[in-house]
Amino acid sequence: MTHKNLKFIFSLIFCAGISFFSSAQIVLTIEKALEIAEENNPNMKQSKLSLERTHFNLQAQRATLKPQFSMNVNPFGYSQTRSFDNRVSEWYTNRRTTTDASFRASVPFLPTDGTISINNNFGWSENVSQTTNGTNTNKAFSNSLVLRVTQPLFTYNRLKMQLTQLEFDYENAGISYALQRLRTEQSITSLFYNVYMAMNNLEISNAELKNAETNYEIINYRVNADLAAKEELYQAEVNLAQARSSVESNNVDLERYKDQLKQTLGMSLNSDIMVAVTIDVSTILIDTEKAIQHGLSSRMELRQREINMELADMQMITVKANNAFSGNVALSLGVMGDNEKFANIYETPTNNPSVSISLSIPIFDWGERKARIQSQKTAQTIALLNYEDEIVSIELAIRQSMRSLNNIRTQIEIQEKQVENTLRTYELNQIRYREGELTGLQMNQYQAQVSNSRTSLARQQIAYKTELLNLKILTLYDFENDEPIVPVTALTNITTR
Repeated sequence: MTHKNLKFIFSLIFCAGISFFSSAQIVLTIEKALEIAEENNPNMKQSKLSLERTHFNLQAQRATLKPQFSMNVNPFGYSQTRSFDNRVSEWYTNRRTTTDASFRASVPFLPTDGTISINNNFGWSENVSQTTNGTNTNKAFSNSLVLRVTQPLFTYNRLKMQLTQLEFDYENAGISYALQRLRTEQSITSLFYNVYMAMNNLEISNAELKNAETNYEIINYRVNADLAAKEELYQAEVNLAQARSSVESNNVDLERYKDQLKQTLGMSLNSDIMVAVTIDVSTILIDTEKAIQHGLSSRMELRQREINMELADMQMITVKANNAFSGNVALSLGVMGDNEKFANIYETPTNNPSVSISLSIPIFDWGERKARIQSQKTAQTIALLNYEDEIVSIELAIRQSMRSLNNIRTQIEIQEKQVENTLRTYELNQIRYREGELTGLQMNQYQAQVSNSRTSLARQQIAYKTELLNLKILTLYDFENDEPIVPVTALTNITTR
């Protein structure tokens, strides 16, 4: 074998290997599907980005509570003006050259909503004024250092309220993310079981096709042996064609449900997937009162309603502050110095104290403040009603889910017996069909009974697992493993309040 032939064979093997791995089927479990969705599902990504946005807003607000430093520098300034001096009734020309810098350090005082700041302005200037009497020149360094305190009076703490609102926004975004994760889990599980059901239907239709082929062979032999009428062969052909059509139809349904699952997971539609699931319906005794207690103590929607009530209360404080009596006090202590020599700036300092108190006294607002307060009281009442309604809705949903579980359990027991009976009936009638006691149409009816009973059992089993998941989401408690669920605790907790 030549080197060229070896190279050609190795190339074929390499290409075949790439084709094999690129078309490898991805087997998904529910757990793996949820992991993929958490990173790729559009709704999950959007909810996670919203959580990150509120987190950064909270970080930014907390950063404003720390000392802030700023500096402004004007390296060079020059101006020349011609002005008229009213005191001596003459014109003069003024030229001014400057360079200066200012530094500011401030820190907000969260407990009182006040601000403490230190301002320092340093500069150098050369001032030349020309008049008819001569030229006056001044060159000097100057520095002004001021300590200033400002404090609002007779009003609410705006700084603390802004921080609290952002903390609520972050907590609410964390709850929304957790709820979105649970909704996504529910949606994916439903789609997951749709794929499983389509696979189950395809398996049943394949079994139908196999039985139809067997029955066709039987009736074909009997017709050729003049033991049955030709009409029976025609019916067997129809049954066989229907079975093949059922396989093709179920295969189309399977691919459609696969695409829906891939879309929800955020996977490429070209991916070849298959689901792996075990439907184990075990009897779980669940106490209704225990389920309701867990739901009311754990449901995050209730915390969202509580946040809405607290935000409504905070909004009432803001509304009451509109057109209300308020004030502000400002105190500053400073020292100013200037000299031609830098070292002697504070040789003859000048103190610059300042105190000011301002008051805002509303007189008449035509009832605006009163109307806004009444409007906000209505908003508070709505928030309370929503909270109480959420409690009732949660309890009703849990009770309905419990009733559904009990009913589905009963239906599963009935369907299991129905499957056993239809299988036995089919096996007995197949013997009669071989002996010519039944027609092909009758045999097709018995086959349909087997298929329908197996399909109904699978649907009831899936309904049980789906309803059990629904109860887990309603109560935030996993009754299968007997443990509470605390979704994404690390994201919803605010650890640095």
